[in-house]
Amino acid sequence: MRAALFDLDGTLIDTERRSIALWAMLLDNHGVEHDTVVLRRFMGRRGADVLPEFFPDADVGALLAELRSYYDRPGLPDIVPVPGAADLVRRVAGHGSPVGLVTSANLAWARERLAQVGVIDLVQTIVSAEDVAVGKPDPAGFLEGAARLGVEPGDCVAFEDSLAGIAAAQAAGMACVGVATTHRPDELSHADLVISDLSGIDWPLTGIRWSRPRY
Repeated sequence: MRAALFDLDGTLIDTERRSIALWAMLLDNHGVEHDTVVLRRFMGRRGADVLPEFFPDADVGALLAELRSYYDRPGLPDIVPVPGAADLVRRVAGHGSPVGLVTSANLAWARERLAQVGVIDLVQTIVSAEDVAVGKPDPAGFLEGAARLGVEPGDCVAFEDSLAGIAAAQAAGMACVGVATTHRPDELSHADLVISDLSGIDWPLTGIRWSRPRY
């Protein structure tokens, strides 16, 4: 049996463009110069882990509260499901395979977004930012997800869009599908399989020659 562990932002739902815009607002407000490379340091990682890299002595909680105050700013990119996301989760669950979510976001955000995708009733466990001491690229979240589902890490396939997420899944000993929604496919080439989005993906993943056999 293979379980599926999904990342959320950028994998099941297109929120990364919005998130990058919000991080840019925060850095601008504090006079921190940034470009695309700098902003991508936030992708796939917990804000609490990244912010000290920019603000070593600041109150991270206050900075995150400030970020949340920007959520209703006009002109932010829309939040929409990634193509094929709901269908794939339903296909996995319909096959009888366990489904989990491992996200760098908080639990409330994760629940709202899963409801928006239409699959919250199919996800058996959510490992959120509050559940681990260290976020991605540390493997703790994926290991916790596998443990909660009652499966070995080597029996899990992770779906991830970020470099930090792919690194975390592979460090946990899982096969990883890179979803090229936020990065170019060549940037995700270290994943076991790279796809453009989740449209038309079969489950179980058959006929695939993984980069590193795990089963």
